[in-house]
Amino acid sequence: MSVLLALASLPLALDGESVVGNNTGIAVISLVSMVAGYVGLWALWYFVFRDKERARERRRRRRGGD
Repeated sequence: MSVLLALASLPLALDGESVVGNNTGIAVISLVSMVAGYVGLWALWYFVFRDKERARERRRRRRGGD
């Protein structure tokens, strides 16, 4: 839990860094957030919806390819 707390407090630790003109920290946080979001969406599809899509394809093949 402490790792999550540290990651959540990171934007607060930047303390107006973008005002000074050094946007590196904010860019890194944005990139990590976007990558985590895409990985989360991929994991959701892979572990939750993939089997349902395969079952749907099998039913279509049995019916004659509607």
